[in-house]
Amino acid sequence: MGENWTETTSAAYRRLAQVAVPARAEQMAALLTLIPFAPDQPFRVVELASGEGRLASALLGAFPQATLLALDGSESMRAATAQRLAPFGERASVGSFDMAATGWLPLLDGADVVLSSLCVHHLSGPQKQFLFAAIAARLSDRGALLIADLVEPARGEARELFASTWDRTVELQSQALVGSDALARLFQQENWNHFRFPDPVDKPSPLFAQLQWLSAAGFAVVDCFWMQAGHAIYGGYKATPNDSRHGLPYTTALKAAEAALQD
Repeated sequence: MGENWTETTSAAYRRLAQVAVPARAEQMAALLTLIPFAPDQPFRVVELASGEGRLASALLGAFPQATLLALDGSESMRAATAQRLAPFGERASVGSFDMAATGWLPLLDGADVVLSSLCVHHLSGPQKQFLFAAIAARLSDRGALLIADLVEPARGEARELFASTWDRTVELQSQALVGSDALARLFQQENWNHFRFPDPVDKPSPLFAQLQWLSAAGFAVVDCFWMQAGHAIYGGYKATPNDSRHGLPYTTALKAAEAALQD
């Protein structure tokens, strides 16, 4: 979480997230599908910047043997996550962290999956490289790091594409959700589109560079798995591909994501 993120920012995000995050259910479902474990396998997850806990709730519901530690820098977000995850009992826990610090890194020791949504872009390039290496060193041998975040365009043409498609996505999602452009207008008023209104606290890095950093950190397999409106899902796996391993079907993951966004 960036140093300028406040509880006011958290409140604005909660109002806007339902339209400001492109294809939110689809992104959540993609992350769940990419987890390299079957629904009946036990594994441990650490989520960085858990927000309101919707992804965590979807994951714990879809993987009944999984346990999850949700970390966030916002007190109000942690409270929302704790309330949402309460039905999962001891399988879920919530903690505080500062992405730019290092004292929380031992919490990752032995984790099988690290997830991060809309948080890594608050780090500079060197900070991202350090984080990727630190996570790779702490993950289990079967582990994966999966990231959903903004990425920096490589050219001006791509910046225009990212900015315009993000605006268009927000307009469509606002109409679908509330039947008007009210939330899209709020999105514009808040200057939320980073590609139109850069903020020094946001430091997205080019996607290709991040894939290189993941590979250098020690991940055996790195890739970009999804991309829309300047938002990408990418990451790395410690182990090489295993064709006998079957994860969660996408259709099942999408139902879990949609349910988590409705509660």
